[in-house]
Amino acid sequence: MSLMKEFKAFAMRGNVVDLAVAVVIGGAFGRIVTSLVNDIIMPPLGVLLGGVDFKDLVYILKKGSEEVDAVTMNYGMFIQNIIDFIIIAFAIFMIIKGINSLRKKEAETPADPPAPTTQEQLLTEIRDLLKK
Repeated sequence: MSLMKEFKAFAMRGNVVDLAVAVVIGGAFGRIVTSLVNDIIMPPLGVLLGGVDFKDLVYILKKGSEEVDAVTMNYGMFIQNIIDFIIIAFAIFMIIKGINSLRKKEAETPADPPAPTTQEQLLTEIRDLLKK
């Protein structure tokens, strides 16, 4: 099998396409959650903490000069990323929980019993005839 045919067979498998779709949707979902945290959650939280903007929370390790930027530890951005992660993890947990409950309902629904085979039908007819 040529390399191109092998690659095409690999790329067109359902799992790879599903994964690609999941990555694209996940990226978009991540941007939505980041916007939610940055634009909706953090401003009121900053106001409650005395007008603090979390992006401005830094620890200066080395002061800068005119030619060199200061070396800082941006712990405010770290806090904001932790909040992003918690929200994304909770949202994904709720989605997975919903999917699992739907799967559980499907599994609880009893399937119709299989129809008797032709042998069983014939044996049933013979039994009924013998009873008569």
